[in-house]
Amino acid sequence: MEHANEIAMLLGNFGFPILVSIYLLVRFEQKIGELSDRVNSMARTIEKTLIKDKDK
Repeated sequence: MEHANEIAMLLGNFGFPILVSIYLLVRFEQKIGELSDRVNSMARTIEKTLIKDKDK
């Protein structure tokens, strides 16, 4: 029974910060994915522009 009290205390102390951390990591992962896609798109656009300018 002592272990159950210790586990309950640990969850009470660390459960909320862990849940908030997981939530933020998931949210940031989505945002980082979106940013990565946009950067790749910009890189392709710049590359196409440079190729067009080089052919002139």
